[in-house]
Amino acid sequence: MAAAPAPPGPGAALDLGLESLLREAVAALDRAGEGLVAALGAVRAALAAAGGPAALGERERALFGALLRRLARAPGAARPEGLWQCCFLEGPPGLVLCVLLEALGSAGSGLDPREVAVVLEQFLQQGRLSALLWEVCQPQAQAGCLELQGTLLSKIVCLPEHVSNKLLGKNPPVFFPQNYFPLLGDAVLQVLEKISDSLRGGLDCSISFVSHVLGKVCVHGWQKEILGVLVPRLTDLTKSDCIWQRICWQLVEGVPDRWMEAVVLGFVQRAPGADVLSRLLGNLVVKNKKAEFVVAQKMLLLQYGHTTAVLQNLLGYLALDSGRRPLLLRVLQDLLQTWSSSSAVKHSPAEQQLYISKAILICLSHLKEPEIASCRQELLTGMMEGVKCHLGSSLPQLRRLGMVVAESISSSINTEGPVLKFEYEEDDETRELKSLLVQTPSFCVVPSLPDNERSEKAGAALPLVPERNENSCTAAPVKADEESDAELDSDDDLIPYDMSEDKELKLKAPMYIRDCIEVLTGSRPEDVDKWEATVKALESLVRRNPAATREVSVELAKILLHLEEKTCIEGFVELRQRAQVAVLITDPIPVAKYLTSQFYSLNYSLRQRMDILDVLVLAAQELSCPKFHGKTKHSGVQKPCIQLLPESDSSKGWRRIVDERIKSKTRRFDTGQSRVELASCPNEFNSVAGYFFFPLIQHFDRPLTTFDLLGEDHLVLGRLVHTLAVLMYLAVNTVAVTAMGKALLEFVWALRFHTDSYVRRGLLSCISSLLLSVPTERILADMTEELLETQSWLGDVMEKDPDGDCRRLALQNLLLMENLKKKLEAVPS
Repeated sequence: MAAAPAPPGPGAALDLGLESLLREAVAALDRAGEGLVAALGAVRAALAAAGGPAALGERERALFGALLRRLARAPGAARPEGLWQCCFLEGPPGLVLCVLLEALGSAGSGLDPREVAVVLEQFLQQGRLSALLWEVCQPQAQAGCLELQGTLLSKIVCLPEHVSNKLLGKNPPVFFPQNYFPLLGDAVLQVLEKISDSLRGGLDCSISFVSHVLGKVCVHGWQKEILGVLVPRLTDLTKSDCIWQRICWQLVEGVPDRWMEAVVLGFVQRAPGADVLSRLLGNLVVKNKKAEFVVAQKMLLLQYGHTTAVLQNLLGYLALDSGRRPLLLRVLQDLLQTWSSSSAVKHSPAEQQLYISKAILICLSHLKEPEIASCRQELLTGMMEGVKCHLGSSLPQLRRLGMVVAESISSSINTEGPVLKFEYEEDDETRELKSLLVQTPSFCVVPSLPDNERSEKAGAALPLVPERNENSCTAAPVKADEESDAELDSDDDLIPYDMSEDKELKLKAPMYIRDCIEVLTGSRPEDVDKWEATVKALESLVRRNPAATREVSVELAKILLHLEEKTCIEGFVELRQRAQVAVLITDPIPVAKYLTSQFYSLNYSLRQRMDILDVLVLAAQELSCPKFHGKTKHSGVQKPCIQLLPESDSSKGWRRIVDERIKSKTRRFDTGQSRVELASCPNEFNSVAGYFFFPLIQHFDRPLTTFDLLGEDHLVLGRLVHTLAVLMYLAVNTVAVTAMGKALLEFVWALRFHTDSYVRRGLLSCISSLLLSVPTERILADMTEELLETQSWLGDVMEKDPDGDCRRLALQNLLLMENLKKKLEAVPS
């Protein structure tokens, strides 16, 4: 690009006036003569002498716009190179941007799109974007046309799309969104600094247009890019400057309601702490109903994908000001109402329940004693209802959530009296939940201090701890010495026995099955040791004596089903279960009949019914798996093996003898895993699959006095459904697999709309097992219509089910059905 000619002296330009110079430049463009260079130079000089584009009146702006449009439409030869670009870069920024984008989108423009992109790039790099924003913030611009402001707003926010659409993606890097919107953020900061200076100087200006720009950028999805520039800088500026705080408050309060959600969400996600968020947003949630809805309802009750840090920012922001604390109490009551709703527990995913639980605990950490006292009864009622709903869930995660939250609420409302205490295994999730009750100081989330400052502050804080430790360490030995002296005085004459070589006496376990039955059914207290030995040895004894076991198999199964732990044996539940499995494998048909009949009988606990299902599954797995025969070839280096050839074998060829000797002396290295040589054997589950499966599926819809699968005992129903899925999968290649598949499909269809997610997961697993086990020919011949209806149901589950695992299983089943669908379409009608 040629260098722009120097503008003439300002004296000649000022003599004629800017308006007449603009008219002359437009006329020179029409004539396309040599006077165009001088006319454009005179316009530039007059504009500079008048104080820049801000000094233009309405008529001058209209004439300048006409000049720019004529330049854009003029052919390349008629535009002085270097001079016409300066006219665009020095003119009114709003007018320039509109004319350039008109030229970019117009087919009759004399400017090539690449030329427009170059000028637009210079426009951005020379800071004209901030000049444009500042121009619109002036009072005279605010009194102008609102339609023009809307046009400028759209063009500023959508500039990358305009350029990319015209250049077909070959636009300069500055127009990439990840580069453009941080640049726009810098321009916004420059304008806010000018507004701050104007307010300190007593001048009026408006921040409304900047608020609109921020809102529209955020609603278009570029919060990260623009707020990544704004939030760190505003965090520093608002630390000790009340004018900057008011500017930030006006900035967010001026965002229209339709864009408020995106702006508030962006600030909450990117603020480094609740105190920073309070400085940036002020009392926005009190003044703006849309912001209140987003913060108090949508982000807490309708969404659940935000991180724990975002929750802490949000609720900490509500707790930091007395004007916002009533909203914190209302939020806690709404959260507790949702948490204690049985419908919400059943129909919302576990991730949302965890999210709500975290929010409740964070709210509790911010409450003060008078606030807790004012809503103690509501907290107690919600806790009792909520813990009941969660403990009745089929999912262990939800039950554990209910226990942790109930313990936390109880400790908050009963600071001096007894509190709830549950027994559960602590994992990372429960530890994180309990840590939320400890309120994190606001300064802990501010960016870390430099190393030298951190070491100084740490050194200043350390002396408090050793002083306390020193006292405790010096007091303990004295007490220990006093106790040891008293002990020596009282027991000085007693000499302890040496018991280092003593051995524990072990009772010999029974050798016969009937002896085991006698021990297990006996009630004499002196037989406790023998009872323990019997429980530990029963499984191996049953497997070694199958004939004797078959004689008393049902009786032994009944004893084991009702067997209770008399002493604290390590792994008692597993020992009993393995013995039950051994009995069932040894005599499958009568024992399976007994166990399946007892599943629907009276006077059994839920635990015993679930034990029956577990035993059936484990036994079916063992019966269906092939037995391993032969030697296992271990990986690694094998020892060399030398084969001695007999002397009489002289007839062998020399080559064979040499090859065998080389083979015997060769060390072979195998890096693979151990391989098992499998021997073919019949599937023992084939002949007994029906005895395991059909009795379980018959009476599920008949409620008993103490057992209602379709009612409150949905946990057992879920275990039953998963058991049927496993039995169906293990019945592959058996004779009864087709009949089992048809019965299972009818069972699934009857329960497909069950409200418990654990049950629905089991039903979807049943469909997977059916598709994998039943031969394709039998599915297409016997279950075509049912399969099509099931496919439609799976589509609904994949789109609408609130549980993520259910959606995943439905998608998996649909993929499995694709092959069946292709075969179905190939079948002639």
